[in-house]
Amino acid sequence: MANELAVVSNYQVPAVEEVGKIFQEEMQGLQFSFDRVKIPSGGGLAFEVPGDDEDNPDMEKELVGVIVDHHPVNAFWADKYSGQNNPPTCSSLDGSKGIDIETGEIKPCNSCPYNVFGSAEDGRGKACKNMHRVYIKRSDELFPILLTLPPTSLKNFSNFLAKRVLGKGRRSYEVLTKVSLKKATSSQGIAYSQAVFSVVGVLPKEMAEDMQKYAEQIKTLTRGVEITQEDVIVDSEAGEVPF
Repeated sequence: MANELAVVSNYQVPAVEEVGKIFQEEMQGLQFSFDRVKIPSGGGLAFEVPGDDEDNPDMEKELVGVIVDHHPVNAFWADKYSGQNNPPTCSSLDGSKGIDIETGEIKPCNSCPYNVFGSAEDGRGKACKNMHRVYIKRSDELFPILLTLPPTSLKNFSNFLAKRVLGKGRRSYEVLTKVSLKKATSSQGIAYSQAVFSVVGVLPKEMAEDMQKYAEQIKTLTRGVEITQEDVIVDSEAGEVPF
C-alpha cells in the first residue's frame, strides 16, 4: 500500500539495565534534569534544543524520536512573569490535583476557578496554564528530551495520538514520531507557533517491546520533574485555544 509505514530497523534502543546502572554508578548524590526543548514565540519554525554549549542552543526544525512518556501538567502563577524563574503558586503533575505551594493543600483542578476559560487577566483564556509534557527519546541519546506543549498545541497532539497512533492499534512507544512547527495566528492577529505531529515509522516487534520496558522505567524519573517558568512560553498573547 502506498501509505504503509516503513519499519524502522536502525533505531538505537538502550538496554533497560543500562539506565539504572548509569544512575547507580555516576549520579549518586547528584541532581538530574532532562534537556528542555523550547517552542519559539512569535511564530518561529525552529525548536531551541540544548546542546554542548549552554549559551547557544541548537536550532532544529524537527524532532524525531520515540515518545516514551507524556502527561498533562497544570500551573498557576498569582503574579505576572517578571523574568525570574519563580515556582508556580499552584501546580499539578497529573492535570487532576493541584498543590498550593504555600499551604500544601491539595485541590481538584476540575473545580478550580482559575481553571476555567475567562479566568485569565485578559478574559480570553485560563489563569491556570494547561500544558502537556512529551518526552522524546532520540536514537543517539540515552535519555529523552522534554517538550512541553502549550494549550495552543494540545488539540494537534490529541488528534495525532488518537487517530494516527492509538486508532491504528499502536502505542506511542511503538512508533517513530516527527514533531515540527507551523505558524498560526490568533483571533487577535498575533502570530504563534504550533507543534505538529506525524508518524514516520514503526518499530519492529522486539524493538517495540524493549522500548515499552524502557518507557516504564523512565517514568520513575519523568513523573517527578517540577514545573517551572521554563515550561511556559513567555509570549502568551496568542491566548489559549479551547477544544
